[in-house]
Amino acid sequence: MNTMCVGATTIRSPTAVADARETARAFLEALRQPTVDPEAADTAVLVVSELVTNALRHGGGTYTLRLAAHPDTIEVAVDDPSSQAPRMRTPDLNGGTGGFGWPMVNRLARATAVTRQPSGGKTVSALLAR
Repeated sequence: MNTMCVGATTIRSPTAVADARETARAFLEALRQPTVDPEAADTAVLVVSELVTNALRHGGGTYTLRLAAHPDTIEVAVDDPSSQAPRMRTPDLNGGTGGFGWPMVNRLARATAVTRQPSGGKTVSALLAR
Protein backbone atom coordinates (compact mmCIF):
# COMPACT_ATOMS: atom_id res chain seq x y z
CA MET A 1 0.00 0.00 0.00
CA ASN A 2 1.28 3.47 -0.88
CA THR A 3 0.52 6.33 1.49
CA MET A 4 1.36 10.01 1.66
CA CYS A 5 0.70 12.58 4.36
CA VAL A 6 0.73 16.29 3.66
CA GLY A 7 1.27 18.60 6.63
CA ALA A 8 -1.08 21.26 7.93
CA THR A 9 -1.77 24.26 5.73
CA THR A 10 -3.40 27.47 6.89
CA ILE A 11 -6.26 29.33 5.28
CA ARG A 12 -3.93 32.30 4.88
CA SER A 13 -2.27 30.52 1.98
CA PRO A 14 -4.07 31.55 -1.21
CA THR A 15 -2.72 28.45 -2.94
CA ALA A 16 -3.66 25.86 -0.28
CA VAL A 17 -6.36 24.11 -2.32
CA ALA A 18 -4.34 24.23 -5.55
CA ASP A 19 -1.34 22.82 -3.67
CA ALA A 20 -3.47 19.97 -2.34
CA ARG A 21 -4.72 19.17 -5.86
CA GLU A 22 -1.16 19.22 -7.18
CA THR A 23 0.03 16.93 -4.39
CA ALA A 24 -2.81 14.50 -5.06
CA ARG A 25 -2.13 14.48 -8.80
CA ALA A 26 1.58 13.76 -8.21
CA PHE A 27 0.73 10.96 -5.77
CA LEU A 28 -1.68 9.36 -8.25
CA GLU A 29 0.69 9.68 -11.21
CA ALA A 30 3.44 7.92 -9.23
CA LEU A 31 1.31 4.84 -8.55
CA ARG A 32 2.13 1.64 -10.40
CA GLN A 33 0.68 -1.86 -10.51
CA PRO A 34 -2.01 -0.99 -11.08
CA THR A 35 -1.85 2.53 -12.36
CA VAL A 36 -4.80 4.82 -11.74
CA ASP A 37 -7.31 5.26 -14.54
CA PRO A 38 -7.22 8.91 -15.76
CA GLU A 39 -10.93 9.42 -15.02
CA ALA A 40 -10.49 7.96 -11.52
CA ALA A 41 -7.51 10.28 -10.99
CA ASP A 42 -9.60 13.31 -12.00
CA THR A 43 -12.32 12.21 -9.57
CA ALA A 44 -9.80 11.79 -6.74
CA VAL A 45 -8.32 15.24 -7.38
CA LEU A 46 -11.82 16.77 -7.38
CA VAL A 47 -12.63 15.06 -4.06
CA VAL A 48 -9.34 16.32 -2.56
CA SER A 49 -10.23 19.83 -3.72
CA GLU A 50 -13.71 19.69 -2.17
CA LEU A 51 -12.62 18.18 1.15
CA VAL A 52 -9.70 20.59 1.58
CA THR A 53 -11.90 23.56 0.64
CA ASN A 54 -14.48 22.46 3.22
CA ALA A 55 -11.79 22.01 5.89
CA LEU A 56 -10.46 25.49 5.26
CA ARG A 57 -13.85 27.15 4.96
CA HIS A 58 -15.79 25.33 7.69
CA GLY A 59 -13.29 23.31 9.69
CA GLY A 60 -11.14 25.84 11.45
CA GLY A 61 -8.73 27.02 8.77
CA THR A 62 -6.13 24.24 8.84
CA TYR A 63 -6.02 20.74 7.44
CA THR A 64 -3.89 17.66 7.03
CA LEU A 65 -4.32 15.66 3.83
CA ARG A 66 -3.62 11.93 3.79
CA LEU A 67 -3.73 9.81 0.65
CA ALA A 68 -3.52 6.03 0.52
CA ALA A 69 -3.58 3.64 -2.43
CA HIS A 70 -5.09 0.18 -2.05
CA PRO A 71 -5.29 -2.44 -4.83
CA ASP A 72 -8.77 -1.32 -5.99
CA THR A 73 -9.28 2.00 -4.25
CA ILE A 74 -7.80 5.37 -3.37
CA GLU A 75 -8.46 6.73 0.11
CA VAL A 76 -8.57 10.49 0.66
CA ALA A 77 -8.64 11.68 4.27
CA VAL A 78 -8.65 15.28 5.49
CA ASP A 79 -8.22 16.17 9.17
CA ASP A 80 -9.32 19.53 10.56
CA PRO A 81 -9.73 20.98 14.06
CA SER A 82 -13.54 21.33 14.01
CA SER A 83 -15.71 18.63 15.56
CA GLN A 84 -18.70 19.65 13.41
CA ALA A 85 -19.47 17.09 10.70
CA PRO A 86 -20.20 18.12 7.11
CA ARG A 87 -23.90 18.33 6.37
CA MET A 88 -26.10 18.04 3.37
CA ARG A 89 -27.81 21.31 2.54
CA THR A 90 -29.65 22.83 -0.36
CA PRO A 91 -27.07 24.33 -2.73
CA ASP A 92 -27.16 28.11 -3.00
CA LEU A 93 -27.80 28.75 -6.68
CA ASN A 94 -27.78 32.54 -6.38
CA GLY A 95 -25.70 33.71 -3.43
CA GLY A 96 -22.52 31.76 -4.02
CA THR A 97 -22.39 30.36 -0.47
CA GLY A 98 -21.91 26.78 -1.61
CA GLY A 99 -23.68 23.60 -0.65
CA PHE A 100 -22.46 21.58 -3.63
CA GLY A 101 -19.26 19.96 -2.33
CA TRP A 102 -20.35 17.41 0.29
CA PRO A 103 -23.22 16.00 -1.81
CA MET A 104 -20.83 15.71 -4.78
CA VAL A 105 -18.22 13.90 -2.69
CA ASN A 106 -20.89 11.46 -1.50
CA ARG A 107 -22.02 10.78 -5.08
CA LEU A 108 -18.48 10.24 -6.38
CA ALA A 109 -17.17 8.07 -3.53
CA ARG A 110 -17.82 4.39 -2.89
CA ALA A 111 -18.05 5.35 0.79
CA THR A 112 -17.53 8.40 3.00
CA ALA A 113 -16.94 8.62 6.72
CA VAL A 114 -16.60 11.29 9.37
CA THR A 115 -14.57 10.26 12.41
CA ARG A 116 -14.34 12.46 15.46
CA GLN A 117 -10.85 12.47 16.97
CA PRO A 118 -10.41 11.96 20.74
CA SER A 119 -8.11 14.98 20.90
CA GLY A 120 -10.68 17.15 19.10
CA GLY A 121 -11.42 17.76 15.46
CA LYS A 122 -12.39 15.20 12.88
CA THR A 123 -11.29 13.24 9.86
CA VAL A 124 -13.44 13.29 6.73
CA SER A 125 -12.58 10.46 4.38
CA ALA A 126 -13.70 9.18 1.01
CA LEU A 127 -12.98 5.83 -0.60
CA LEU A 128 -12.77 6.09 -4.40
CA ALA A 129 -12.44 3.63 -7.26
CA ARG A 130 -8.90 3.24 -8.53
